[in-house]
Amino acid sequence: MEKLIELKDVKTSFFTHLGEVQAVRGVSYSLNKGEALGIVGESGSGKSITSMSVMGLLQYPGTVKSGEIVFKGEDLLKKNKKEMMSIRGNEIAMIFQDPMTSLNPVYTVGDQIMEAIRKHQNLSKAEALKKAIEMLELVGIPDPTKRINAYPHEFSGGMRQRVMIAIALSCEPDLLIADEPTTALDVTIQAQILDLMKELKDKLNTSIVLITHDLGVVADVCSRVLVMYGGLIMEEGKVEDIFYNPKHPYTVGLLKSIPKIEHKERLVPIDGTPPDLLHPPKGCPFAARCEHAMNICMEERPEFFNCGEGHKSMCWLLHPDSPKTELKGGVR
Repeated sequence: MEKLIELKDVKTSFFTHLGEVQAVRGVSYSLNKGEALGIVGESGSGKSITSMSVMGLLQYPGTVKSGEIVFKGEDLLKKNKKEMMSIRGNEIAMIFQDPMTSLNPVYTVGDQIMEAIRKHQNLSKAEALKKAIEMLELVGIPDPTKRINAYPHEFSGGMRQRVMIAIALSCEPDLLIADEPTTALDVTIQAQILDLMKELKDKLNTSIVLITHDLGVVADVCSRVLVMYGGLIMEEGKVEDIFYNPKHPYTVGLLKSIPKIEHKERLVPIDGTPPDLLHPPKGCPFAARCEHAMNICMEERPEFFNCGEGHKSMCWLLHPDSPKTELKGGVR
């Protein structure tokens, strides 16, 4: 398959008055054309910052310290502001986390969709209006000819999220980054948004990076998953590998915290707190919260161990000389 984007050892930090916060500490992954990739993990694990690094949207004091972000064969980190503005919103688009605050309340939704279209495509105002109406229709907003002149406050939360998707897709991007697109939406609207994203992926052959803390959302949309923690990728694999055969204790902990209707069991929380990225641990970032932690886990960061085709995990338990420990987890 054609590789669309590849991150190579990307490191992103925030230089604050307290010191350097190492938010992303060496993330590498690739995404093929037309593929949907899920990135999961707790708040503060580096999911959104990785994607903001891709978009070139980091603001002071944040900066990408090192690494490469290769999109269509070119390193985005070597692009200047003008070049990134022509790519952002056009070839790479992002659906932001909160539709309530992402839309400008003093402009109609039509104006906000047309702004992206006119900026990146050589269309007249009338042509841009026509396309904006088509985009509202595409994302399932009823009576788009009338609603194009409505303001954000006249839409429900789910409808506002659809408007955000319409803006992101208006220039038919090759890559769509969706940062928790179903947060704060009820389950019915959430299902509709996810169905819409799957339909658009198939129709437009758009690659999707879906950022979420909800593993159920990932199972519905994605074919491959990255599990992030402490600014690093802990485990990577196909959805089936992550859900049915997890190989990292953190992944197991995330799966155990999902409510299961068929099993009336207590939810098992992950004890402890995430690491302080002002002073990140030398070894595995999850070691302090891991029931299987060994001395080496505290002292040295593990390498990636292959667990099968396309499945790898950063855990010392997978080393040939480690004590044999069975990780009890996964979806049953």
